[in-house]
Amino acid sequence: MQTTTMRVNDNFQERVVLRPHDRAWVDSPVAGVSRQYLDRIGNEIARATSVVLYAAGTAFTGHCHGGGEEYLVLRGEFADEHGVYPAGTYVRNPINSSHAPFSTNGCELFVKLHQFEPTDSEHVVINTQKGQWQPGIAEGLSVMPLHSYGTEHVALVRWAAGTKFSPHRHWGGEEILVLEGVFEDEFGEYPAGTWIRSPPGSTHAPFSRQGCMIWVKTGHLAS
Repeated sequence: MQTTTMRVNDNFQERVVLRPHDRAWVDSPVAGVSRQYLDRIGNEIARATSVVLYAAGTAFTGHCHGGGEEYLVLRGEFADEHGVYPAGTYVRNPINSSHAPFSTNGCELFVKLHQFEPTDSEHVVINTQKGQWQPGIAEGLSVMPLHSYGTEHVALVRWAAGTKFSPHRHWGGEEILVLEGVFEDEFGEYPAGTWIRSPPGSTHAPFSRQGCMIWVKTGHLAS
């Protein structure tokens, strides 16, 4: 019997905004692990962007990431046989890497699967709580670079209260997860927990009246 492929926000030419109250938790096949689907093409093996919740004491069976795995620990503490990753840790496990993850006390993750360039083989682990901030290109912005490969660039960006950025175009698209505060542009306000995916060629003029911190990726949606 043919199984229907799950498709969630799979039109990458459309802008998508999901605030925390827009999303429901869905149980995974592993007891104690639930997910909020942000975008997805596929079933259990999928090109996917999700928020994932591990209950305390949950362990996931060992598995291989055939398309790579990228995640940011949002709260709690995540772990596998390779290390322990507290809140604020950014990790990239390259294509065909494997692990058996677990969480002793519970955690929440922002996870992206099957979205690596085939030749991007760098393993990355950054504790952003200890990382170095650099001045941004506009007054009031601070940037912590996390990863770059080809046209793809990933960073944390901190916005001081009252910061404005000039209107600009994202030729390769842009993806944002608001981590703290309220991010804004001419289209609306985005409180902490909001996920925004803007298509290639989109424009906006962002600002933050109260200040915020965002995870941002650009240049990865062109293809």
